[in-house]
Amino acid sequence: MLRITELKLPLDHTPQALEDAIVERLGIAPADLVRYTIARRGNDARRKSAIKLVYAIDVTLTDKAAVLARLAGDPHVRPTPDTAYRFVTTAPAPADAPRPVVIGAGPCGLLAALILAQMGFRPIIIERGKAVRERTKDTWGLWRRSVLTPESNVQFGEGGAGTFSDGKLYSRIKDPRHLGRKVLVEFVKAGAPDDILTEAHPHIGTFRLVTMVMSIRETIEALGGEYRFQTRVEDFEIETAADGTRTIRGLHLSTGEFLPASHVVLAVGHSARDTFHVLHDRGVYVEAKPFAIGVRIEHPQSWIDKARYGPGAGNPILGAAAYSISHQCSNGRTVYSFCMCPGGRVVAATSEEGRVVTNGMSQYSRAEFNANSGIVVDISPDRDYPGGPLAGIAYQRHWESLAYVAGGSNYKAPGQKLGDFLAGRPSTTFGEVTPSYQPGVHLTDLSQCLPDFVIESIREALPAFGRQVPGYDHPDVVLTGVETRTSSPIRIRRGADFQSVNTRGLYPAGEGAGYAGGILSAAVDGIRVAEALALDMTGQSAAAA
Repeated sequence: MLRITELKLPLDHTPQALEDAIVERLGIAPADLVRYTIARRGNDARRKSAIKLVYAIDVTLTDKAAVLARLAGDPHVRPTPDTAYRFVTTAPAPADAPRPVVIGAGPCGLLAALILAQMGFRPIIIERGKAVRERTKDTWGLWRRSVLTPESNVQFGEGGAGTFSDGKLYSRIKDPRHLGRKVLVEFVKAGAPDDILTEAHPHIGTFRLVTMVMSIRETIEALGGEYRFQTRVEDFEIETAADGTRTIRGLHLSTGEFLPASHVVLAVGHSARDTFHVLHDRGVYVEAKPFAIGVRIEHPQSWIDKARYGPGAGNPILGAAAYSISHQCSNGRTVYSFCMCPGGRVVAATSEEGRVVTNGMSQYSRAEFNANSGIVVDISPDRDYPGGPLAGIAYQRHWESLAYVAGGSNYKAPGQKLGDFLAGRPSTTFGEVTPSYQPGVHLTDLSQCLPDFVIESIREALPAFGRQVPGYDHPDVVLTGVETRTSSPIRIRRGADFQSVNTRGLYPAGEGAGYAGGILSAAVDGIRVAEALALDMTGQSAAAA
């Protein structure tokens, strides 16, 4: 097959128009087009009065070679890439070796366990939280009754933090082996909508993610995998040889059990702060890394649709409009949108008592009234939290604790209208925008719970964003705080073999280890780590992974 890219048609085109465009683009007779399938569809809304749909199309022709030869210089007509997934090894796991262990059942751990199970390695999955259905009930307990369950919430439990998000499935990672395609195919098998295979910016939404995660668990268990929920890894047994080589030998679990293990995938997510402390105490190489902090911003979705799509706003093909914006401030900081959720809501995302954290979530329909996004400022260890590898954790906790107090010490989020935020005065009443955060928003002054440079940077950026997206800086827009869990504050450094640089058998993976950001990139990292682990267990080189 051939793939045509950058094929543009009007938003309201007919099915026949697409076929005609393919024939015209390739310079062939209609009879020479055997069939076609849509590989990818996006949109170009730079001209709101003439929005285009942008396609990548796979075509089967009567004479593929002739067309390729004639269009040899055209970068948008090429052979269709081979995106089929192939396992890196078919060798069985050694019969006398401990089963591989995956710590964490978020996107990274889920795909690592799935790949290991599909290769016959029968992994054991350790998850500190509950199975996804029970976890969902606990999460609603915070949202509806202000009752936090520290081991079962937005951060902890089957599915990971991505379960309560917009379910975005796109990434900017380099993926020459098309591992992202493997992730999407497995998600569709598990019940995700087919359109995630073709949409340029696919998403799933929380409700579908819940059932999908359950389906993947059933597949892993059917292949010999084993789940242990409500089980926390409390310590790591590490053996040090005479030459200084360190090797993982097992895990001490909260159940009181010692689990022998020689190959452990560490996919704990960005909020497993207690685990990071234990790893550091055991001498595993941990370093501080940059992340970002800020607020959540909410606009009526109709405002964003109109600003982005103009007359096309409300078109079902376009759906709820999204945005991605950034501003370089005069103080050297960058302010940018993060985890934008069209037609969604702001959610309570803390995992620790006495702290407030915000995040965003959407359902597949993206049909709720507001759009929300993080508006965050880049921070780094050198200039903002130079106190050592774990200083970023303390930094996050400091601002989350202040947000808890500013919100009324009852898990309500502190909030402020944009106009008041720019003017430096507390808000006392809401205007045209009603916030979605539960268990509620307490109007106040957000400068109480964010660093001065973050306040200064966001105040400079918001009017600039208003010039990019008309109406973005409307005075009644609501800001809620704080957004601190944008990414892990640490990195557990690993080598080319995907193992910890100073502890053999330990495979740091995903967002918590500092190697991913978002569902798709975390899942892809889980595949890579699982492949490297399988090759090591079977005595092969990890270069193929």
